[in-house]
Amino acid sequence: MSTLPCTTLSLPHPPNNTSYTTTPTTLFKSLSSSTNLSHLKQLHAQILKSHPDPSHSLLSRLLLSSLPLSPSLHYPLSLFHQLPNPPTHLCNKLLRHLSRCRHPENALFVYEKMRQQGVSLDRFSFPPLLKAVSRVSALAEGVEIHGLACKLGFDSDPFVQTVLVRMYAACGKVMDARLVFDKMPSPDVVAWNIIIDGYCQSGHYDIAFNLFEEMRNSDVKPDEMILSTMLSACGRAGKLSYGKAIHEFIEENDIVVDSHILSALIAMYAGSGSMDLAQKLFEKTSARNFVVATAMVSGYSKVGRVEDARKIFDQIVQKDLVCWSAMISGYAESDQPQEALRLFSEMEVSGLRPEPVTMLSVISACAHLGALDQAIWVHLYVDKNGFGGALSINNALIDMYAKCGSLERARGVFEKMPRRNVISWTTMISAFAMHGDASNALNYFSQMKIANVEPNAVTFVGVLYACSHAGLVEEGRQIFASMVNEFNINPKHKHYGCMVDLYGRANLLREALEVIETMPLAPNVVIWGSLMAACQIHGEIELGEFAAKQVLELEPDHDGALVFLSNIYAKERRWEDAAMVRKTMKNSGISKQRGCSRIELKNEVHEFLMADRSHEQADQIYEKLNEVVSEVKQVGYSPNTCNVLVDIEEEEKKELILWHSEKLALSFGLISSKKDSCIRIVKNLRICQDCHTFMKLASKVYDREIIVRDRTRFHHFKHGYCYCKDYW
Repeated sequence: MSTLPCTTLSLPHPPNNTSYTTTPTTLFKSLSSSTNLSHLKQLHAQILKSHPDPSHSLLSRLLLSSLPLSPSLHYPLSLFHQLPNPPTHLCNKLLRHLSRCRHPENALFVYEKMRQQGVSLDRFSFPPLLKAVSRVSALAEGVEIHGLACKLGFDSDPFVQTVLVRMYAACGKVMDARLVFDKMPSPDVVAWNIIIDGYCQSGHYDIAFNLFEEMRNSDVKPDEMILSTMLSACGRAGKLSYGKAIHEFIEENDIVVDSHILSALIAMYAGSGSMDLAQKLFEKTSARNFVVATAMVSGYSKVGRVEDARKIFDQIVQKDLVCWSAMISGYAESDQPQEALRLFSEMEVSGLRPEPVTMLSVISACAHLGALDQAIWVHLYVDKNGFGGALSINNALIDMYAKCGSLERARGVFEKMPRRNVISWTTMISAFAMHGDASNALNYFSQMKIANVEPNAVTFVGVLYACSHAGLVEEGRQIFASMVNEFNINPKHKHYGCMVDLYGRANLLREALEVIETMPLAPNVVIWGSLMAACQIHGEIELGEFAAKQVLELEPDHDGALVFLSNIYAKERRWEDAAMVRKTMKNSGISKQRGCSRIELKNEVHEFLMADRSHEQADQIYEKLNEVVSEVKQVGYSPNTCNVLVDIEEEEKKELILWHSEKLALSFGLISSKKDSCIRIVKNLRICQDCHTFMKLASKVYDREIIVRDRTRFHHFKHGYCYCKDYW
């Protein structure tokens, strides 16, 4: 634990026309009557002038008087640092204020000094101290404080037990929270709410529902907070029938439906896809305040109706931070990252200061957009506004930089983090995997275990993904086995999907099929889709057709499977079969997703579609493209039209392949960026073989680093090579 920081005091001299009486009684009265920090500091200066060695009681009184007058608490902390052997009651008051302020981690510094100087802790010391621990997720310190509470005999105090439950739940250790909770002889409604919410936050909804029933059977009456928590859990878990039962319970027991319960009901119905029921509640109630309206904004956003969400958002006159955050999150999750960032700028102009949850949506939008310059700006904003200490924010920053193509910046955030949890390690491992750096992914996985951070199911998805995209078949087999045998994690669909992908990419298609046939779960669209994609890579027509038909049995409108069938039929010149598939797609309103590439220059994002001429510099872009094509042909490029599966002439196919969106984005980058800068392109689809070869040769001819993020991973092109080693 760090040592207590010593803040230098800036003490003004009292005005020349001011005279203070320096008797202790008068000083105490003056300190008690101070109404602002400036006046208090003047008194402090006078005390030091009149009493070079002020008494312990004077400094204590000065500290107590400063607590309500100093929002940042820097000044009280400085005074505390000067106090030898501060009394317990004084420490407790300081801890209480620190646990509520913007920097609760300072409470741990006070705790450290108390321990160093032998100041005793009483039953009133632990609740604020553990509250501070909860807010900063300082699990190691929390466990130590728990041990001290047990040693001093305060672990049976109901208030201490309640904050211990909260601390473990806030740190993601819900099982440890449950151990404390189960020792409580008569938990009150607050304790029940904490443990139920803890299970909800960790995704264990069934346990939360069972606990709710236990609470009702124990004659503890649920309050509005628990009911709101349970309704929200029903929405997230898709338990609409259970949520309706709670709704009936509320009506049968004449529980007042305040705006929080109402918003939770709306969120539940929206989360279960029943926006009609949510809309009826919204229209019938007389409590259509901004809390309820915000729930509607969030509800519409969750079901992808972001335009409806925006209509309600625009009707709210006095928008609070939750409302702004809900709308920003809606845009971020609805594939409209630029709108999310634009709305965040509007919120700033309105004068509202964002909270961590808002910043998480903004960071997510940046990650989705893949624009590094904007990501750097967001990171600077995070640090400038004091969000940099939050674990969740740092984890999101790692993901953001990784998805914006800067693996080094992602690693830089990770290495500077004072605390790391399983999400931190998993995000960094997944970042390496996404960039094709399997060596570092496996290295960090080993470091994670050395650091005694237990990997979870998501961690193994990241590690297995790294193995599959690097052709590390044996390593992948061993890691899958260790997940089951060493960590007792039951494989889910994603893990089996990774194994199918691992074997499939390595052209071990029979092994991939064997995984599907022997897995204890019914294969889903992702599993069959992985096999289908592998067959496409290796030209295995018969098995690929079988896998595609399995996908369509599960999801008849799956555009990827229909396009795959159309393509293999065209490749085999089975034009009638291809035409039949395309007719099915047309009749069902299904179309192949158009390729779209984005490139950011000078804080502006430019988008290109295939054969796009909408850009204001279109003539220059195509002129540059012709130049690039000419240059790369001189070093061996020849258009690869094998994936242009339409019945047209070869020359037309070559034109189509040369007009792919990433080639247009590259040409624009070459004419608009500095000669030594990296060109970063984000594409919504998988990069084709021709574009992959084109980018490699362009990086050699123009001596430029080119980074392309496609739908599944990153490709780093430099000096004529790609980090993926042509294995993707």
